[in-house]
Amino acid sequence: MNVNLIGNGSLHRLRLNVFLSLFLLVTAWLDCAHAHEGHHGHAEAQPTALSVSVASDAAGRIWLAQSRQGQVWVASLDANGKLLGREIVVNPVAMKVAADGEARPKIAVAPNGNLYVTWTESLKKPYAGYIWFARSVDGGKSFEAPYIVHQNRDEITHRFDSLQVAANGTITVAWIDKRDLLIAKAAGKPYDGAAIYYAVSTDHGKTFAPEQKLADSSCECCRIAMTSKPDGTVAVLWRHVFEGSERDHAMAEIGASGKPVLVRASYGHWKVDGCPHHGAAIAVGEGFGYHLAYFDGAGDKPGLRIARMDDHAWVTSPPRRIGDAKRNAGHPALLSIGDKVWLAWLEHDAGGYEVWAMASLDGGRTWGSATVLLHSATKLDYPQWLNLQGKVILAVSTVDKGLQLISFTQ
Repeated sequence: MNVNLIGNGSLHRLRLNVFLSLFLLVTAWLDCAHAHEGHHGHAEAQPTALSVSVASDAAGRIWLAQSRQGQVWVASLDANGKLLGREIVVNPVAMKVAADGEARPKIAVAPNGNLYVTWTESLKKPYAGYIWFARSVDGGKSFEAPYIVHQNRDEITHRFDSLQVAANGTITVAWIDKRDLLIAKAAGKPYDGAAIYYAVSTDHGKTFAPEQKLADSSCECCRIAMTSKPDGTVAVLWRHVFEGSERDHAMAEIGASGKPVLVRASYGHWKVDGCPHHGAAIAVGEGFGYHLAYFDGAGDKPGLRIARMDDHAWVTSPPRRIGDAKRNAGHPALLSIGDKVWLAWLEHDAGGYEVWAMASLDGGRTWGSATVLLHSATKLDYPQWLNLQGKVILAVSTVDKGLQLISFTQ
């Protein structure tokens, strides 16, 4: 696995002062001793798979989850990008793990230091899958036996899992589910898209309550975005199939009490008969609702949008266009710390791939100029933000150089 900390320029200044820090290139490449091992099995690290997930903990470590040869592996890195110890295998029994584009293993760190991992097992039946969960209660030294989150075991679509751990330790797993589509078809009734289901654990991942339906008529293949407020409320954002096949975004809050209410979050009125494979991003706002970033293909100016949503009036601010639609700008990532907000996205054309970013110091009211942070002639993974003990880091997995870590200072 290659882990690099890079950076050799400054971000343009526009109502803010964000600089790209110069860091030493750190490479960790170890030959893999791959074998089918038990839960506590270890192996030397291999080159990083492209579709990965990252998370940070209170001690300043970065945790990386990826899939290789039917198994999910977890590795830890220090703040300088150095590999700490050996990778840990999460699932001892190999299976077909979905790990491409919008689907990939997820990793999260709980306030108590527990590690949680979810992934989708692709079944033999087309588009069918199961959502798996595993936890480590010893700081990533080992993982307990994984289990399927949902009680429904039909060989149908349970895919595109999303994982969120709230400040109170509650774990929420959401996914795209087609059980209701099949029921409707059997009854000869129309049904658009799929559904969003979720399951909640309040005992640190020992068990999950039976899954509940959050919404009917979701898009079939766009990843689900989630975030949580300090009080434990979890916000879920997804692409929804509204009346007339309009594929805009919807969101809902999952709290300790009360039934979640679906609210329309975007109004592009994009009519398309199929899933665009463009998931959104969401982050908590300081003193208001949420920051939203998403792709809208409607009209003569398709492309990425950034907006704010008031969680009291549920009114979306006028969305701002970002990125270059001609270069396929998409797959945004958001991070908020107080009034500071960071946004990144991926662009590509025949000339290669680029990760762009911009930042706001006033809660998304104004934004600095967009800047290229990473260019590659080969494919880049979607960008992901990390809050590493107050230091903002952008993580991007690459084909030829492994995981790139770009650190920011204000």
